[in-house]
Amino acid sequence: MITTTGGAAPAVVTAAADVPSVVQSVDWLAIAPPVIAAATALLCLVADLFTAERHKRLLGLGAAAGLVAAIIALVPLRAGERQTFCLTADTATCSYTADHFTLAIQLLVLGGALLTVLLSLHGSRGEPPPGEYWFLLLASASGAALLPAARDLATLVVALEVASLPAFALVGMRRGNRLSSEAALKFFLSSVTATAVTLLGVSFVYAATGSLHLTRIAAELGDVPGQLDTLAKTGVALTLIGFAFKTAVVPFHFWVPETYVGAPLPIAGFLSVVGKAVGFTGLILVTVVAFPAYADVWGPAIAVLAALTMTAGNVAALRQAAGRRWSAVRLLAWSSVGQAGYILVPIAAAAYSSDDQIGATVAYALMYAVVNLGAFAVVVLVARTKPLNRISDYQGLYATRPLAALALAFFLLCLAGLPPGIIGLFAKVVVFSSAVDAGLGWLAVIMGVNVVIALYYYLKWTAILFRAPAEAAEPAESGGTTAPAAGAAHRRVPAAVTAAIALTAVLGVVLSGYPQLVLRFAATSLF
Repeated sequence: MITTTGGAAPAVVTAAADVPSVVQSVDWLAIAPPVIAAATALLCLVADLFTAERHKRLLGLGAAAGLVAAIIALVPLRAGERQTFCLTADTATCSYTADHFTLAIQLLVLGGALLTVLLSLHGSRGEPPPGEYWFLLLASASGAALLPAARDLATLVVALEVASLPAFALVGMRRGNRLSSEAALKFFLSSVTATAVTLLGVSFVYAATGSLHLTRIAAELGDVPGQLDTLAKTGVALTLIGFAFKTAVVPFHFWVPETYVGAPLPIAGFLSVVGKAVGFTGLILVTVVAFPAYADVWGPAIAVLAALTMTAGNVAALRQAAGRRWSAVRLLAWSSVGQAGYILVPIAAAAYSSDDQIGATVAYALMYAVVNLGAFAVVVLVARTKPLNRISDYQGLYATRPLAALALAFFLLCLAGLPPGIIGLFAKVVVFSSAVDAGLGWLAVIMGVNVVIALYYYLKWTAILFRAPAEAAEPAESGGTTAPAAGAAHRRVPAAVTAAIALTAVLGVVLSGYPQLVLRFAATSLF
C-alpha cells in the first residue's frame, strides 16, 4: 500500500476507488480441489521423464494420492459459500463460487476419477503410456471439477474444453486398435461441433446482454430490447444445443456407443459418469442460473428431449440384450443414454415450478455414478479373461467368481430401481416426483414406461450371471480347452480392481440403507 500526503492525492485515490481493480485476491482454499488435481497431473507428466520403466506403476499411485488430497480439500468448504475472482465487491461479478452445488458435483467428479485410476492401475506394461495417461486423466478431472464452480460463460466454456480435450486422447489410447482410433475421431468431431455451436450461442448472448457473468445475464435477459430479443433467443437455443451434444442427448447421441466400445474400459466408465456430470452441470448453470427469463423456451424443449433420450436409449439397450453375442459395454452405453433422459427430467421441471428441482438431478447423478462405475469395474474384471466382453461371457459368472457376480447383480438392480438396490428406487421416485410436482404428468408417464422397458434388459443380464456355465466352457474329455479356461477363469484379480468393486458395492449398500445421505440434496436449495 502507498501512502501519500498533500492536498491533491486524496482526490486521486477517491476517483480510483470507483474503478474495478484488475488486481484480484485469490481464495486458494476455494479453488484447492481443481488446482490439486491439475498440479498432480503436471507432476505425473514430469515425473514420468525421470522414472525407470520398472517403477512406472508408482505414477498411478501418485495420481490416486493427488485425487484423495483433492477430495479432502472439499471438507473445509462445507462451512459456507466462498467466492473468488470477483471484478468488484458485487457478488454478481464473481467468476468462481464454491457452494453446496459445486461441492456435490466436485465430489462426484473427483470420486469418479479416483475409481477410474483404481481400474487403470492393472494395465499391462507400457499400455497405455503411464505418464501421458495419468496426465490426461487428471487434467480432464481438473476441468470437470472447475466447471460446477464457474459463474461466467467464459470460465464455463474453458472448463468444458479442459475436461473434454484430454478425453479425445484417452479414448484413442489403445494403440494399433482400429476401434479405438475410430472412436476417438467420432468423439473429437462431435465435440468440436458442439464447442463451435456453444461459442456461437455465447457470442449472441453476450451481444444481447453485454455481460458474461451468469447472474447479470439473467438480469439483462429479462429486459432485452425488442430488436435484440431474437438474437438473445437464438443465443440461448444454440448454447443449449451445444450442451446437448456434450450430454449425449437425443438426437446428439450418435457418438456414444462406438466411443464407449472403442475406448479403454476404465475410460468408458469415466465418460459415462464424469463426462455426463460435466454436460449436465453446464446445462443446469446456463438454464437455471443464466436463462430463467427464457424458461418458456428451454423448459418444453428439455422436456421433449428427456422423453426422446430415455426412450431411444432404453429401446436400443433392449435390442442389445436380445442378442447373446452383443457387447456388454455397448449395452451399458445405451443404458447410459437412457439414464441421461431421467437426469434431464428435473431440469425441465425447474422451468415450470418455483420449487428447487435441481437437487433431484444431483441426487440421481450421485447414485448413478456409484452403481454405474461399479458395473464397469466388474466389466473390467471379466474383460481380463473374456476380452470380447459379450453378454454370453457373463453366463455362469456366479460359479467362477461369486462375489463379482453378486456385486454386478446388485449394481444392475440399482440401475433398474429394484430391491435390494433401494437407492436406485428412491432416486427414480425423486425424479418422478419432480415431474409430477411441476405439472409434467405426460413426462412422468413416459418415464414410468421406460423404467418398465429397462427392467427387461437389466433383469435378463442379472439372470445370466446365475445360470450354469456355457457348454463350450466345460468340454471334459477333450482336454484341449478345459485347463486353459479354468486357469484363465481363476486368474488372480488385481488388488486395485478388487478395491474399486468393493468400494462401489459398499457405497451402494450404505446408500440403500441410508438414502438420506444423497436424497438430502433434493431438499436443499442449491443456488
